[in-house]
Amino acid sequence: MDDTSMTKIWAPWRSHDLLEVGYKKWDCLFCGLRDSEDDEKNLILERSSHSLCVMNLYPYNNGHIMIAPYRHTALFEDLSLEELSDMNLMTQRWIKLLKKLYSPDGFNIGMNLGTAAGAGVAGHLHCHIVPRWAGDANFMDVIGRTEVVSVSLASSYKKLKEICEAN
Repeated sequence: MDDTSMTKIWAPWRSHDLLEVGYKKWDCLFCGLRDSEDDEKNLILERSSHSLCVMNLYPYNNGHIMIAPYRHTALFEDLSLEELSDMNLMTQRWIKLLKKLYSPDGFNIGMNLGTAAGAGVAGHLHCHIVPRWAGDANFMDVIGRTEVVSVSLASSYKKLKEICEAN
């Protein structure tokens, strides 16, 4: 093993997130979320007429969320005008909410379409919104090749849900 990298960080408080949120029990993550009834347990922040907003269980940064259409499709070009509009309006809304809550310096926003492009859920397209701050890559990212998210999912969910309901 290379002495300059750390591949594991002990974080037992994350066991709740991994065990309680049942993502692995569904054939499709986003269809399972769509059909689920416990939004808090499944980290669903908001539902609209054609899409949902959910926190990423394995976030790249604090406030990392995903927007997915309800309809199961991997093809961006197959989205109806209503689905496309709804997803984009929800993305726009959450950028505003994340700015208000976290004051990031910027965002990474995008989709990985297909396994070759890095899609973790290749069968159901979704958009990632990742808040970014100047200097948020520190020695852990750069030297240790290890990402650090400083706020628990439960705490983030509570703050994000509160700002969603207030706006």
